Order: sequence, then structure tokens, then C-alpha cells
Amino acid sequence: MKSVQTLVIGGGNAALTAAITCAESGLKTLILEAAPVYERGGNTKYTRDIRYMHSQDKFTSGEYTKKEFLADLRSVSGNKLDEHMAETVIEDSENIPRWMENHGVKFKKGEIKGTLSLARTNAFFLGGGKALINSYHEFAKKIGIKILYNAEVQDLRFKEKRCEHIVVRLGTERIQVSADWVIIASGGFEANLEKLREYWGDIINNFIIRGTKHNKGFPLFSMIKNGAKTIGSPYEGHMVAVDARAPKFDGGIVTRIDAIPMGIVINKNGKRFYDEGEDLWPKRYAIWGRLIAEQPDQIAYVIIDSKMLTDFLPTAYPPYFSNDLKDLFRQLNLPVDSCIETVKKFNDSVVIGKFNKTTLDECHTEGLNPPKSHWARKIDTPPFYAYPLRPGLTFTYMGLKVNHEGQVLSSDGEFENVLAAGEVMSGNVLTKGYLGGFGLTIGTVFGMRAGRFVSNKK
Repeated sequence: MKSVQTLVIGGGNAALTAAITCAESGLKTLILEAAPVYERGGNTKYTRDIRYMHSQDKFTSGEYTKKEFLADLRSVSGNKLDEHMAETVIEDSENIPRWMENHGVKFKKGEIKGTLSLARTNAFFLGGGKALINSYHEFAKKIGIKILYNAEVQDLRFKEKRCEHIVVRLGTERIQVSADWVIIASGGFEANLEKLREYWGDIINNFIIRGTKHNKGFPLFSMIKNGAKTIGSPYEGHMVAVDARAPKFDGGIVTRIDAIPMGIVINKNGKRFYDEGEDLWPKRYAIWGRLIAEQPDQIAYVIIDSKMLTDFLPTAYPPYFSNDLKDLFRQLNLPVDSCIETVKKFNDSVVIGKFNKTTLDECHTEGLNPPKSHWARKIDTPPFYAYPLRPGLTFTYMGLKVNHEGQVLSSDGEFENVLAAGEVMSGNVLTKGYLGGFGLTIGTVFGMRAGRFVSNKK
């Protein structure tokens, strides 16, 4: 049986942040990464930016205060927000860029274009999430952190509230690892289709898991079996609209479709079903996966015309297109008459205003249900374009309930030596909705908090 002082389960941002914090204090630290080397990094490898509180700094285009940050979080979470926990994350976030820079991450500077109105609130790192992961791994190697790849945690074994050892499938063999401290940073259970089916039923056949295929949730469910409290609904998660042609797993950020606020979205019956211009896209893009999941056959289509084609981020797959709307709808196998009627009603309701894709502009509809509150422009300029949409699940929100240091809670207190960080506990802060770059914030803050807590106990 292997034995270490600190064992970190997971291989993404939260895991590496926690492991580095522990190792820098002198603790012998081991990381268990379920993926092989070439797939390491969990969902972090698909990221590109991080949200944090700041006065104007060298990485962003302006100030982002605690008050505004909290207001943004309220706007997506509503009355489900744990404000005390949210304030903890927001206040700690101010130190994130400095910590990241000190551990090898390089940020972009100057004007950031095509970033969904995030240039003021978020910092973008050079090379995206893959470069971030590689930088942390390089630093981890220098300070003596050991990493086992293809190490899938299958069970955590307890004696009362103390984790005695962990059962790991390492390639073709099973080993046991014991540790003084265990930090679970293994992500959600979005890649566990059997578990998803228990909650969602067969509609998950039409879901696309845009993150890593290694997030099966085994540590999460092992903790639940051993009496851990959970938080967050199994029906909630970071779920966006992705191209229906994307792969089942690991499509990443490039499969996301950001054309929605520019055009209209219809279901397979040719009907609109939600306000495409409700709010700025970073506050609303993560509701569209769930909305599409509620539509017949979990399929929808965003329709735009030629004047809108360059108003959103480039896509991985080319759109369907035609100079004739009827022909476009035939290509999509949609009911032509219903679709044409929907477009006509939308066009007739548009109130002409000054279009500005970066603000809540004047372009809206009147007398239309559902309305389009902003960025409403008539779809009347050929060629016409369409993208097919599916629900793209990034990570699940049901996770381990923790205290403000990251200690995992049971029904009558804390587990003696188990903490959590990242997506596996993000439901303590996010039970609904999402803000761009905020998942990485939660993982970094609680990775550092868990690491510091363990370091202070040595």
C-alpha cells in the first residue's frame, strides 16, 4: 500500500492548485489523474479565461468590484445563492492572477477581441487551458509532486469519519493508497451516462458531453455512500448550446454556438421558445443547454442572416445556408410553413433601434411572445444561415457540501481528513446558472483554501 501525507484526486485546475499549495508547505503530495498524460487536465484544458474581482489592472479593460461581481452572480442564481459562500469566493478571487503568474501562467495583455463582453471582468491566459495545465505540471514537477496517470479512483474506505485508504484502478491492476489528508478535486459526473440516465431518463441520448470523458463521479458517489452531505440538484449543471454535429465527448469550447443572441432559435416544430436577447451573453449562454433539453427530441436551430454572420465567435462547423429561407428549412427537415410564419411574426414585431452587440441595446420586439428584448433585427438579408443545436453538458452541479475551508460535511459535522475543491463542490456556490470564467474561479479559490487548511494542520 502506498502512503503519502496528502493525496489529491483529480488532474485539473483545482487539483493542481491544491497540490501545489500543499507541496509548497513541505507536504509529500501525490496526484491521482484518471486520464492518460495526453488527456490530462480535466475540463480545465478547455478553458481560456478566469473571472475575478479587481480594480483596473494590466490584464483587463476596467474595474470589476465586489458589488458588481455579486450582483452578476445573483442575476444568474436568483434566490438560490449562498451569499456568504459567494462573498468568500469573490474576495479571495482578487489574488488569483498574482498566484497564477507566480506559478508559470502567462496572461494576454491589451485589447481582447471576440470575447463575449468579458474583457473587463475576466483575464485571458496565453495558450488557453492546455497551457495553464502544462505550466502547473512543470511547476509541480520542480517541487516534487508525484503524479499517477490512468489512476481511476473507485472507492474511498472509511473508519467512522476518517478515510483510511483509497482503492485505485491503475491500468490493469488495483492498488490501495493511504494518506493523512485527501483532497477530492475530481470534477462532476457529467461523463457517467448511467448516472445521468437515472436522473434525466433516455433524453441523455441526445446530450453532448462537451467536457472530458473521465469525469465519472466515482469519488463523489463513494463519499455519498459514506454519509457525505450533498448540495445542488442533479438536474442542474453548466449546460450550453453546442453544435448538434459535435462529438459525444471532449468537443470543448469550440463546439459552443454563440449566434443565439443575434438571431432567433426555433425547435423542431418551427416555434420560438425563449427570449434570445434577455441579457448579455456571458450571463445567459449557460441557460440554453437546459432550454434545448426541454424541447422535443432535444434539438433546436438558430437562424440568422448575412448581416449577423460576423457578430459572434467563429464556429467549428460551417452553418447550413441558402439564399431562400424555404430551402434552408427543407435542408434542416423542418416544417417549412411553420418556420416561415415564425420568421414573419418575428420580423413584423421588430422595433428598429441602434444595434450594439456589446450592450443591452435598443433593438427589441413588441407584441411578440416570447419577446426578444435586445439585438432584435429582421431576418431579411440573404444568404440565410442555420446551426443545429443540442444540449452541451460541461459539468454537473450536484456535489459535496463543504464549509468555507473546503472540508466535506456529513449530517453531524465534518469528515476528519477529507476536503473538496472545484466542480465536485461548485454547487455550494453555483446551484443555477453560470457566469463565464467563474468555474475556474471556484476551483482556484477552493484549491488554495483546501491546500492551506491541510498545510496548517501538518
